[in-house]
Amino acid sequence: MTLTRLHATVEGRVQGVGFRYFVLEAAETLGLTGWVRNRWDESVEVLAEGERQALEKLLEALRRGPRAAFVTRVQADWDTASGEFADFRVKPTE
Repeated sequence: MTLTRLHATVEGRVQGVGFRYFVLEAAETLGLTGWVRNRWDESVEVLAEGERQALEKLLEALRRGPRAAFVTRVQADWDTASGEFADFRVKPTE
């Protein structure tokens, strides 16, 4: 099994709508590790590692967002997983 890393930035109305906890739940359900955080520029940043198929499902969820969100853009970059994460968590805003 080859693990992959997804680094995504989500733009639109994605803060104050439960987006981070939406991502947390999706990532945990998919068995992914990594983190999600708000950014000062009002975007949400996600760094997740796991199987490519699970990451693709997470990316679909990021494009959709929770009900109150309005996603206008998702920038996604792929890399090799580092294996540095033990779980998936919400990090403080940066």
